Amino acid sequence: MFIRILLAKERYFNMKKFVLLILAIPSLCFSQSIVTSHFIDSLVDASMERFPQAGIGIAVIQNGEVTHLKGYGIASAETGQQVDENTLFAIASNSKAFTTTSLGILIDRGKLSWNDRVIKYIPEFTMYDPFVTQNFTIVDLLTHRSGLGLGAGDLMFFPDGADFTIDDILRSFQFQTPVSDFRTKYDYDNLLYVVAGEVIKRVSGKPWDQFVEEEIMAELQMENSVGIYQNITQNTNVAAPHSSENQKTEQLEVYVKKDGSLGAAGGIYSSVKDMSRWVLMHLNKGLFGNNLSDTLISQRNHNELWKIHTNLAYDALGSGLYNTHYRGYGLGFGLRDENGYTVIQHSGGLPGMLSMVTMIPELKSGIIVLTNASPGGQSFITITNEIKDKIMGVDGIDWLDWAEARLMNSSSHADSIVEVIWDQVEKNKNRTPKFKPFVGTYKDNWFGNVRVFEKNNQLWIESEKSPKLTGPMHFYNANTFVIEWKYSRDAGVDNYDAFAMFDLDENGNALSMRMKGISPIIDFSYDFQDLNLVRIGE
Repeated sequence: MFIRILLAKERYFNMKKFVLLILAIPSLCFSQSIVTSHFIDSLVDASMERFPQAGIGIAVIQNGEVTHLKGYGIASAETGQQVDENTLFAIASNSKAFTTTSLGILIDRGKLSWNDRVIKYIPEFTMYDPFVTQNFTIVDLLTHRSGLGLGAGDLMFFPDGADFTIDDILRSFQFQTPVSDFRTKYDYDNLLYVVAGEVIKRVSGKPWDQFVEEEIMAELQMENSVGIYQNITQNTNVAAPHSSENQKTEQLEVYVKKDGSLGAAGGIYSSVKDMSRWVLMHLNKGLFGNNLSDTLISQRNHNELWKIHTNLAYDALGSGLYNTHYRGYGLGFGLRDENGYTVIQHSGGLPGMLSMVTMIPELKSGIIVLTNASPGGQSFITITNEIKDKIMGVDGIDWLDWAEARLMNSSSHADSIVEVIWDQVEKNKNRTPKFKPFVGTYKDNWFGNVRVFEKNNQLWIESEKSPKLTGPMHFYNANTFVIEWKYSRDAGVDNYDAFAMFDLDENGNALSMRMKGISPIIDFSYDFQDLNLVRIGE
């Protein structure tokens, strides 16, 4: 009996040692970097050899530690300045998570709650329907389920240089036409994040950019980052935007919103070094500092950021390369499952600047890719995915091949459509109708006045509040013209041209004008189709 007990104990302790050893193996394996700097360098070299690009900043976090921090390529084609880990890039819509985190901080301080109505803080806020206005909450500002269409109202910000103010934005929603019922459908927007930034200003007493810089960036020691471009003063290590269309890389003007009001939706400039501190804080559910002794945002409110508020898709059986079951949007973050892990991700884009921030919380991993060329071989996607696949142990696809096929197919398809349009314009150049029936001032209730006039024997158009929206109008057919935007040609890009379609009265004089983009790959922020321009005078 005693011997049996001893044997049983020996088997127990041997089994215990075996279990402990098995449990230790994943930890020991993952404590060493799965993704090496050599692997990342090779990815970048291959991408830059294959596609025209400017610069790239990359940070990788594995097992809660920064394992790669490096810049590649050039910050400026004009100066040849090199990118390093401290080079500032526009992170564009990755700024949205700073806005939602700021709101979480204010909620922690008892200043407001997620389900407060917006009109409690901004009484003049008015939506397209009185019920929607009365019931629109802080969360509704952040979850892209307003009922308005994709990018609704973005034309007030794109191209840059427009004179629209926060007051214009707040009054614009009542004049926009919904495309779905309130809280029923996902349609990405920017303007409601601008409103969220105004909430932060009115509750905290600080402009959005000041709040973010003082309450987030300073706390996390994001020493070089700023809320908006205008706040870059002494720092010269700043990436310039570039276009890499047509197999050549050309430097562009920096996108700047004069009053900084776009900040809460996409204004931040940051580096991969600073962004790694931001990502580490999130991977630690709001904790940061030595021994994670400091709290930026409570875990309770951080959970709200990473909870699906708007469902995008669900497949009980899983589908696609990563056997994905769900996709949704939290508060400033996209969420989905890949290969059994939850992936938190958001992209960002401004003219000549593209970014991607990715987190895999269960693996304490993060990937930050900042670029300053568009499309730049889609390197913000391809490099992210190659690293992510390796971290998750997925035998993925060749993402460079994917990017080449995607760019070629979309570009060739779009080019073929645009070429047909301009061929028609060329055929009709001697059939241009008289200009007088179309000349006049047209008004849209949210966008303001647009003037159609004659200049050098050519019909032209110009926006009163968005001065870069001007250019010649070429006859297409019937009552339709093609607008050749001057700013677009100056930047070497022709994807933003638009149709202008006039409605005539019984005497052949224009009553109103509608517009829509020509290219099928036009950026959704150029929402010409949302304009309803009514002629108000000569």
